[in-house]
Amino acid sequence: MKLATLKNGSRDGALILVSRDLRQYQRVAAIAPTLQAALDNWDAVAPKLEQAYADLNAGQAPDAQPFDAKLCHSPLPRAYQWADGSAYINHVELVRKARNAEVPASFYTDPLMYQGGSDSFIGPRDPIFALSEEWGIDLEAEVAVVTGDVAMGASVDDAAQAIRLVMLVNDVSLRNLIPGELAKGFGFFQSKAASAFSPVAVTPDELGADWADSKLHLPLLVDLNDKPFGKPNAGEDMTFNFAQLVAHAAKTRELGAGSIVGSGTVSNKQGNLFGSSIENGGVGYCCLAEVRMYETIEHGAPKTAYLKFGDTVRIEMRDAAGASIFGSIEQTVALYAGATRA
Repeated sequence: MKLATLKNGSRDGALILVSRDLRQYQRVAAIAPTLQAALDNWDAVAPKLEQAYADLNAGQAPDAQPFDAKLCHSPLPRAYQWADGSAYINHVELVRKARNAEVPASFYTDPLMYQGGSDSFIGPRDPIFALSEEWGIDLEAEVAVVTGDVAMGASVDDAAQAIRLVMLVNDVSLRNLIPGELAKGFGFFQSKAASAFSPVAVTPDELGADWADSKLHLPLLVDLNDKPFGKPNAGEDMTFNFAQLVAHAAKTRELGAGSIVGSGTVSNKQGNLFGSSIENGGVGYCCLAEVRMYETIEHGAPKTAYLKFGDTVRIEMRDAAGASIFGSIEQTVALYAGATRA
């Protein structure tokens, strides 16, 4: 199934089903008013949603309407839990190498994870707001999953069975605020802006063979200011799969239905700065920090700037036939001028 949330003036929006080709949608308030409500009662609700989804794709939905991602919030406009991992060790290795530091051995066997703000996500077409460019505004293109209930100490196999939905995310970082926060030894808080998720979240079965071993084996496409910036394969060089990340998050606590677990910045191993950009035949990057790490490693200092007001970011994933799976995240960096809740 493909699920989305329409903005309707409330904090949680209205759940809709979206056709496989992303052209039509159907309201499903009679089944579940919100995505969180559906997740809370998944075993009872999912079969009804699946039947409505089949009718929608067959052209038999009673009130189908044209789908417009601009009307959508993130699938979960707010969530009980947003835990973001760092599953692509290549990204960590580059950061450490640029600092002339070693990667701790535990990073290869035990996932790194932080707990992000989940009370107020932004929509996939909403601006990336900040009060200053000096904060070092950076995109981070990632994949994320939404879980059902997960027991404390769940096995990796049990965690895999708890994955309900898959989606994309732009986990915006404020890079120039990170060093000061990490130096205090208590992790990220101000360094992370509001995240935006893809217009559509999909059930793993919708992904077919591209979803295997709890990984999504397709390129993640990133455009920066309308130019290709990254296309790394999200299934490659992923040290920890989503089942392992979910199990890690649940090691010492239960996870409630609707918890979101992210992959961290998608990153493929590449040779060097010259060969890593798309222009030079590489797969590019999913964040500006990675370019800056290559520059620091090879030239002693970064030269690529972080995002400026007016810059645009586009994140999408397409199947083998070229069809968009989740719809696209399309955002412009903008100066924050006050509350914008819709």
